[in-house]
Amino acid sequence: MTSALRTPSLQPNIDSPREHLVRASDRLWRVVENGTERIIGHLRVMSADEGLRYRAERLHRPTSTFRPVGDFWRADDAVQSLRNG
Repeated sequence: MTSALRTPSLQPNIDSPREHLVRASDRLWRVVENGTERIIGHLRVMSADEGLRYRAERLHRPTSTFRPVGDFWRADDAVQSLRNG
């Protein structure tokens, strides 16, 4: 296991004025709407050979599992996919 996988990830930078991130675990962040504080999804930070990837996920309440929306190279793109989905 590489050291990047053992250490907690830093909060990803997002440029959106509409959402902010709240840590859920070492590599998982809740994507929260500013103002309403509604959780619109989750952002999972993953290590890849080429660098960090960001997986947009939604919680499927009936099964208590996360469902992937997509994988992205930029955290902003992952957040946008949650906003538009």
